[in-house]
Amino acid sequence: MASGKFITFEGIDGAGKSTHLAYVADLLRGRGKQVVVTREPGGTPLGEKLRDLLLHEEMHLETEALLMFASRREHIAQVIAPALERGDWVISDRFTDATFAYQGGGRKLALDKLETLEHWVHPHLQPDLTLLFDVPLDVARARLDATRELDKFEQEKADFFAATRNEYLRRAAAHPARFRVIDSTRAISDIQRELEQIISGI
Repeated sequence: MASGKFITFEGIDGAGKSTHLAYVADLLRGRGKQVVVTREPGGTPLGEKLRDLLLHEEMHLETEALLMFASRREHIAQVIAPALERGDWVISDRFTDATFAYQGGGRKLALDKLETLEHWVHPHLQPDLTLLFDVPLDVARARLDATRELDKFEQEKADFFAATRNEYLRRAAAHPARFRVIDSTRAISDIQRELEQIISGI
């Protein structure tokens, strides 16, 4: 059986990653791959219930981090691991890098606590490729849809997103073999051409 691959999409709110997720899924399907598209927090019935709590309920920072990893554990067990074992390709809108960026960078939770949870929840699983969509803060904020209700993370102030973005970029520098940083200020067509080149190389 052909080996499956695990691709994650990351970036601060408004970076534009969701715009390109369906495009990459279609690229892979065009290459004959079976593709599972999923998201975090969420991805399972339990995870979607936890997502609603995480995005809208105020809670202690450590509770928030623990619930993120609880949702992730279920996601891995029910969706990600079985798909990879079948030889499918998994595309996830966010994974553990997001927890380091948002709860670690943005909310200032000690990174060693997140590393402990990461090693417990998925000691042998990391994405094969992480696409980090990066934009300046003013661009990201302008892209948020003002016509809908923003979740509690989207309502955060600029310094929160600056710290979140910095942690994303720190992780990208620390793990260059799996990260590709995408300049998401460019035209969609330019970004898609770059994505096609990246995907053709894995």
